[in-house]
Amino acid sequence: MPVKIRLQRHGKKGKPFFWIVAADGRAKRDGKFLEKLGIYNPTTNPATIELNVDGAVKWMRNGAQPTDTAKRILSYKGAMLKKHLLAGVDKGALTEEQANEKFEAWLKEKEDKVFSKTQQVEQSTSEAKQKALAAEKEANAKRKAAVDATLAEEAAEKSTEETTEEVAEATTEETPVEETTAQADEKKEDKEA
Repeated sequence: MPVKIRLQRHGKKGKPFFWIVAADGRAKRDGKFLEKLGIYNPTTNPATIELNVDGAVKWMRNGAQPTDTAKRILSYKGAMLKKHLLAGVDKGALTEEQANEKFEAWLKEKEDKVFSKTQQVEQSTSEAKQKALAAEKEANAKRKAAVDATLAEEAAEKSTEETTEEVAEATTEETPVEETTAQADEKKEDKEA
């Protein structure tokens, strides 16, 4: 039975999530598998990969062939290197301790690279958020200034309209009052005469 180490798709439409499995090469992509070796989530930055390195090495040493994508993932996590080092131990070129030391040194270096990339991504996203916030504050300040200016213009127009209306009302109110008093005086004089 030809065994493949491959990806099995899970998740929903537009948001893929994969299991890394050892499965019969003739089985369906998302069908029956022999062993789940890890997970792979490409939607995060950097991609989330959890892998049982020892299990993957065991399957590869027993003849399992990884697909192209699975091979890249196994290489990224160090399973291919560990398989290579164990082959050197089998041939007598290395001791088990030397192979483990080399693998641990490689893992430490890889973790440092991943950590630095994660820090860069976090820093760039925080800078982008700060720039967007500053731009939004500036836009809000401009909007507020424009609204304040229009409100001030409307208040000035209202006050001028009110003063002109008051002056007009005052002049119209004063003239009839004077006429009525003058008319009242004339009426009094007419009555006296």
